[in-house]
Amino acid sequence: MKRSSSLKLAFMGASALALTACDQPQDVAIFESVEQCSQQDGFDSNSCQQNMDLARQEHIAVAPKYSVIEDCEADFGAASCEIAPVQTQSGGSVFMPLMMGYMMGNMLSGNSRVATQPLYRSKDDPSNFRTADNQKVAGKTGLSTVPGKVAKAPTVKTSTLRRGGFGASAPSLRSFGG
Repeated sequence: MKRSSSLKLAFMGASALALTACDQPQDVAIFESVEQCSQQDGFDSNSCQQNMDLARQEHIAVAPKYSVIEDCEADFGAASCEIAPVQTQSGGSVFMPLMMGYMMGNMLSGNSRVATQPLYRSKDDPSNFRTADNQKVAGKTGLSTVPGKVAKAPTVKTSTLRRGGFGASAPSLRSFGG
């Protein structure tokens, strides 16, 4: 067999293995506050605070962004949005949903493949936490198991949503230049 054919087969096998690993269930911990986290057995307040701070930093980068507050509230509910610490190129405000909780790796399992990230609750599904990429996480706080794709780091949002539709299949996007 040619060397290039062997390499292609090896890469295909490695890719399939990597994709399978991404789908492996991950143990996570979901909390609404540092206090709630530190009350969970096996979690200390220092780690809880560090993970909350990391999720807040990520929140600014990964939260869905809207050019008008009405569009944000259409997806997340009245009084569930805030002014983002970014502006359009023309100086206009940008809006994003409030962070309603955070997800981190389960310290008890020693899991390091879980991205600490902010969580949101949409107007259409207020009983479940969702990631910034609109992946359903869980409806309760504490320890949980989620699909691997939910535990990966969310994408950075560099465009604003022009209309409502958190999780819609084809939202209209507009750059911050707007």
